[in-house]
Amino acid sequence: MKLILLGPPGAGKGTQAKLLSQLYHIPQLSTGDMLRAAIAAGTEIGRKAKAVVDAGQFVSDDIVNGIVAERIEAPDCANGFILDGYPRNLAQAQALQAILGRRGTALDAVIELKVDETGLVERMKKRVADTIAAGGIARGDDNPETFARRLVEYREKTAPLSRYYAGTGQLKIVDGMADIEEVTKEIGKLLKNSKS
Repeated sequence: MKLILLGPPGAGKGTQAKLLSQLYHIPQLSTGDMLRAAIAAGTEIGRKAKAVVDAGQFVSDDIVNGIVAERIEAPDCANGFILDGYPRNLAQAQALQAILGRRGTALDAVIELKVDETGLVERMKKRVADTIAAGGIARGDDNPETFARRLVEYREKTAPLSRYYAGTGQLKIVDGMADIEEVTKEIGKLLKNSKS
């Protein structure tokens, strides 16, 4: 099962990826985690990424695509994976298609968590309040100004992927504002139907 989870910041991609990872016994692949792992492992692509990060620059699509290509070759990805936070733009989506094509495989589905942006802001505020109430520290990007910037960036760069994957017939849409368990159940139904 090879999946992509799409949706704006706060839509619940990370939460659903963790749950689906447990359900289907496949790894959740987050670009941030993959980047850190490649740098720590000192792979060729990891060394390139480290040089860019150390220079205070953004990691290019080429490096991110290389890290993803390297990571999905790992033995734990033999039965599939869930991509969370990748692809972020059309160029990365096309690169992923080429990477999978070279391996003689393809995505099983792209799940988009459709959400109401006003509801997302309220969800973010609740997450901050819950984290603080539990004695934790809120994430640095969990503030209204940063969150608004992340939403704009998502609309500009990542939202066009919906049209791209709808065109391939792989896009499945789920109500991301529903309860966590309900979203997981709905994704499971969509995946089961796409297999039949």
